[in-house]
Order: sequence, then C-alpha cells, then structure tokens
Amino acid sequence: MAETALVIIDMLNTYDHDDADRLVPSVTEALPAVVRLLEQARDRDVPVIYVNDNFGKWRSHHGEIVDAALAGPHADLVKPVLPDEASYFVVKARHSVFYETPLSYLLATLGVGHLVLCGQVTEQCVLYSALDAHIRHLSVTVAQDAVAHIHEDLARATLRMMEINMGARVVPAAEALA
Repeated sequence: MAETALVIIDMLNTYDHDDADRLVPSVTEALPAVVRLLEQARDRDVPVIYVNDNFGKWRSHHGEIVDAALAGPHADLVKPVLPDEASYFVVKARHSVFYETPLSYLLATLGVGHLVLCGQVTEQCVLYSALDAHIRHLSVTVAQDAVAHIHEDLARATLRMMEINMGARVVPAAEALA
C-alpha cells in the first residue's frame, strides 16, 4: 500500500484553447521540474496518477488522449511526461481531479492519504483539486516549480491560499516527495 501518490494534472494537453499562448511559456518553465518529480516517483515506486481532461471527447480513452496531445502543436511539452505501463490514468471533465471521477476510489484502493500535485493550471485545476483533496481529509503537497499558470499574479495568490487555507505544503519539486 502506498501512502503518497504523485498526481499529474492535465499535462497531456493539445494546447488548442484560448489561453494556450499564455500557458505555454509557463509550462515550458515548469516542465523540467515535472520531469524530475516524475523520475523521482518512478525511482521510489510512488504511484503516478495522470488525471487529464478528455478534450470533450466522451468516447476517448487514455491512448487517444495521449495521441491527441502528441499530435498538437506542442508535442515537445508532452513527450517528456508520457505515462508508462505502471502509471494510472483517470479522465476528468471539469477542473477538479475528483469531480465525477473514480479517483477517490483509486486512492483508497492504493492506501493513499497524501497527494503531491503538479501540472496545470495552478489557478484553476490545481487549486480546485487541492481544495477537493483537503475536504476529503487528504494531505496535499504542491510542487511550486512544477505547476504552470496562465495568470502569474493569480498563481502566486493561489499557492499562498492553498498553503494557508488548506494546509497544503508548498515546496520545490525537489522536496515534494521528501
């Protein structure tokens, strides 16, 4: 049974949306920390759970989501964080990784009580996921250099809010699995 799991939020992205031009530079900056965190988790046998938007395609499965992301204009941001055979994959339709998904059941099955969150978007999906984890009595760590934002000012405020209001540990990715 695992006590901690790494949750990678929406990194398998087509970048085919209105805010992509503002998001891509932040993803580019956060990507090395996400990759290092992913490598650490895999090296330590920490479960890795990808929770990803389905791009509104309700018949899609994780392979199709990966293929769509790789076919997008920023495949270079997707390739370094592709799921491996040991990874778990949960499809979501809204901002929170928990909303109408089987994630709570998966975490209970794995014996996970602590989530390390990384991915995108800090002031949207990461925030709502951290809040939903908090109300489920799960402890949360946010890897501050492994999350990407659209609005930098909102992201800074969001990280502080998660720390103060939700008791989240907000630390560099190098410390997130410690």
